Amino acid sequence: MSDNLIFLIFAAVIGIAVIAIITYYVMRFLRGSIALNLKKTAFNPGETINGSLDLVTRKVLTGNKLIVSLIGDKVTRYYEGDERKTRSHEIHRSEILLEDAREYPAGHTATHDFEIHIPGNTGTAPSGDSALGQVLSAASQLINDRDIYYEWKVEARLDAEGVDLAKSKKISINL
Repeated sequence: MSDNLIFLIFAAVIGIAVIAIITYYVMRFLRGSIALNLKKTAFNPGETINGSLDLVTRKVLTGNKLIVSLIGDKVTRYYEGDERKTRSHEIHRSEILLEDAREYPAGHTATHDFEIHIPGNTGTAPSGDSALGQVLSAASQLINDRDIYYEWKVEARLDAEGVDLAKSKKISINL
């Protein structure tokens, strides 16, 4: 194969991918939107997240459910040779159902208040309660050349036929 043909095939694949991504976001925008409002974004374990979501539909939508979720991920960054890699593992998910299945008319607007309780044990404490356990955990991370951290977010989602409407905001949960 000539270099020009390989370049054309590569450019066509990239162009199709870009067009598909743009089409997805335009379709999602034309269906409606969700705005997620949180009173604060930093919390302690055991606290309650208070917020609201504003739902706006631009077309008739058949929704399966409207939910708000608290999602926690444990993220590990590590090195394989000179290459840095990241691995993510979901450690927590709690959902609150705001509305069951229903049809939303075009131009529908609604505000839903919600409260989500943060678990008392968020998994973010180092292993071992003693000072020695904390030092050993930190030393283990240094020896293994790993960086472990936790990401938390609140996500509002209208699970609808076709493309879902969703919005999320990152939050922090203190030790």
